[in-house]
Amino acid sequence: MIEIYNWQELSVAKQLELLSRPVSANKANLISGVRDILNEVQQNGDKALFEFTSKFDGVGLDNIEVSTDEIKNAYSLVSQDDINLIKSSIARISNYHEVMKPKTTVCDTNDGVVCKKVYKPIEKVGLYVPSGSAPLVSTLIMLAAPAQIAGCKEVYVTTPCDKNGNVHPLILIAADICNVSKIYKLGGAQAIAALAYGTETVAKVNKIYGPGNSWVTEAKQQVSNDSQGAAIDLPAGPSEVLVVADESANPRFVAADLLAQAEHGTDSQALLITTSQILADKVRDEVSKQTSTAQRRAIIEKSLENSAIIIVDTLHQAINIGNEYASEHLILNIENADEYIDSIENAGAVFVGPWAAEALGDYITGSNHVLPTYGYAKAYSGLATIDFMKAISIQNVSKQGMKNIGKMAMRLANIEGLRAHENAIAIRLESL
Repeated sequence: MIEIYNWQELSVAKQLELLSRPVSANKANLISGVRDILNEVQQNGDKALFEFTSKFDGVGLDNIEVSTDEIKNAYSLVSQDDINLIKSSIARISNYHEVMKPKTTVCDTNDGVVCKKVYKPIEKVGLYVPSGSAPLVSTLIMLAAPAQIAGCKEVYVTTPCDKNGNVHPLILIAADICNVSKIYKLGGAQAIAALAYGTETVAKVNKIYGPGNSWVTEAKQQVSNDSQGAAIDLPAGPSEVLVVADESANPRFVAADLLAQAEHGTDSQALLITTSQILADKVRDEVSKQTSTAQRRAIIEKSLENSAIIIVDTLHQAINIGNEYASEHLILNIENADEYIDSIENAGAVFVGPWAAEALGDYITGSNHVLPTYGYAKAYSGLATIDFMKAISIQNVSKQGMKNIGKMAMRLANIEGLRAHENAIAIRLESL
């Protein structure tokens, strides 16, 4: 059962507790556990991957890499309607990310001085696709489609297999349509380690993408801080949603949105902030009702222990709390919702109005669903085409340009005491 709290009646400590993410209490154990896994994979390569897959997933693999035959066979295991659905989803996501692809920019900063910024694809990228409690084919598309649009030359996918050593056929099909290079049957922190450091089978990549549980998120953070590791996209861990609703909201809609996040995993979090006691009561009843018939009831019930309904005095207060929480997903199920958008400072993605179900954004609106969690929306953005590229600055200076800015640069170098810098400009000015 999800609990209801009146914000004004809570101590500051209790307020902070309600807004804290569920994994933070075990952070020390998480950090050391992930470090051990990373070290083991670095030292023992494939051997460690086989052992961890057996230990954590209960699977005795013969091969880590998905074979060409397995990919071909996947097409015979699903309906043509589902294949067409995957193709349609890929097309929609690709169209959006093509529009958002960064373009070369040029600026004449002075007569004879031209600066450009050009964008090049990151050559080798690794995509982590969760598949622990559900095969997230949508995540494969959200990662592989923009990688393809960006022009990444080598795209490697890791995703957990089932107890029989098989990867869900729709994940294989989506990966095939998106022209990924290779697919590996790996999950958890060990998959991140393999992509970051490479093994006998798994290719080392330049950057790692994708959401995961707290172990995956911590592994990404650690390898990104290692000069021998890999860069990462953003901290995208257990799913979370914050719904801001007033008395106009349909309690069935609100409850459904909360449960749509709660079913992701036992470490997910769903919060409702409302100005209406009546709505709070109705949503709590609806949550109970909808949970009782939910397919993933056990997961939802555990997730709801991390969740809450919070009653506040005003929508302004609700927005302020939301900005402090910095949710992965923020739903504004309130009257005149558009009027509040400019007040939103921190959120991975915002869904505006009663019909903007967050679940639509998970699959088919076109925008990317890989978003910052754990409050990282205060500093990070959701995944975009530009994340699969890097910018290179190009600077052209003519003789006239050197005449125009050379002496200023020399003076600045002199102020900083960098005589060699000053000389590199001076000898050119003398040659004019």
